[in-house]
Amino acid sequence: MYAVIGAGPMGLATARNLQKLNIPFVGFELHSDVGGLWDIDNPHSTMYETAHLISSKQMTEFKAYPMRDSVACYPHHSELRQYFQDFADQFDLKSRYEFSTQVISTSPEGDGWRIISECNGAQQSRLFDGVLIANGTLHKPNMPTLPGEFAGQLMHSSEYRNPSAFKDKRVLIVGCGNSGADIAVDAVHHAKSVDISLRRGYYFLPKFIKGCPIDTLGGKIKLPRQAKQRMDAAMIRMIIGKPSDYGLPDPDYRMYESHPVVNSLVLHHLGHGDIKPRRDISGIKGHTVSFSDGESSDYDLILMATGYLLDYPFIDRKHLNWPATQHAPQLYMNVFHPKYDNLFMMGMVEAAGLGWEGRNQQARLVALYIKQREQNSAAADNFDVVKRALSGVTLDGGYDYIKLARMAYYVNKEEYLATLAEHIAKLQIGVDEHEIDSKTFGNNPSIGRRLRRKIFNRKERQSDTSV
Repeated sequence: MYAVIGAGPMGLATARNLQKLNIPFVGFELHSDVGGLWDIDNPHSTMYETAHLISSKQMTEFKAYPMRDSVACYPHHSELRQYFQDFADQFDLKSRYEFSTQVISTSPEGDGWRIISECNGAQQSRLFDGVLIANGTLHKPNMPTLPGEFAGQLMHSSEYRNPSAFKDKRVLIVGCGNSGADIAVDAVHHAKSVDISLRRGYYFLPKFIKGCPIDTLGGKIKLPRQAKQRMDAAMIRMIIGKPSDYGLPDPDYRMYESHPVVNSLVLHHLGHGDIKPRRDISGIKGHTVSFSDGESSDYDLILMATGYLLDYPFIDRKHLNWPATQHAPQLYMNVFHPKYDNLFMMGMVEAAGLGWEGRNQQARLVALYIKQREQNSAAADNFDVVKRALSGVTLDGGYDYIKLARMAYYVNKEEYLATLAEHIAKLQIGVDEHEIDSKTFGNNPSIGRRLRRKIFNRKERQSDTSV
């Protein structure tokens, strides 16, 4: 029996794939229903009333369970909550979950994992064959320390629910990720004034080009990475200009080396003077905020749109191969532990365009691995060689992602999906004709050429470092 922690999109995909292979499991969910953060009534949700999906439904939905035609290209969060509830009902997943149940602790015991859970004040201790952690990545607010004491209202975007919070206030938004841009646009219609402070530049993308969602365009012709970065950046400059045209800092990195902001309205309001761009905060005294360019202004409310940190409070980070110096656990494909063959981090992955289907394929791979591991197959043994050799190696497709906490589990969509497909094919067959030499990894056809090259390159880097 396995334990699945979480009933959001990733938890449901995990549950469905275990179900399809008849792998017994129990699900744990803190809320009283499925949907995770997409259920705004979930006390632990960070959703706000005006939120919509930032990727199109076509590129995000589960392929085996498409959204209704009546759902907009960029659905409202209420439609997504209904989508996940319908998904769970369609496959009878709710019956596998214990709702309103908190996982208190998860620790290794023998060949399994001891989980202590609590529901309505009563605790229960059970031993499971393995654990699949799918509690999401957007729960613990990243709240940087500000340089000074602010006399007004200070809040994080995770606390934001509706635009009435801004009524007749002088508002400063700190950060301009997708949530920060959305919230700044909300504030325009209710606040006395809206400023936005950016430490670094972002790439901004429109939601539509020629009437089509931007993420549904392109991809038919595969370009070399650098050529794609240059061409796509040039196309966006031609369509909407540079961030500096709107008073914002230009990015000091290439396109796709950080998650882009998919929002045209924030640029619209910057161009109309409804939002005033500000530089990084250099000091705060009372209601007055000073900026790095020497300017200052007074505010009633500062909203920190500064993202989230990974948080798994029910398990010691030493069990996650998570060094204190790293922003994320060091796992193969952000999922597989180098030591434990029965502990999986589900959904700790971010990539432009990966969608829930990409995460569903992740869950499919894990379910196949569990099935092959139960059968003590050579295919599972070969996969173990790879996951131990490449734990912590980022599938970045050669992109030089900026070194931030929110990018610590970012991957390149194409490389990630290709790696998923390669492993899925091998585990589905479950047959291997050769043994792998633990030192050279041989030329075994069950490990693809690309993966063998990664293993070799990592061994070479380790050798160079040790000299």
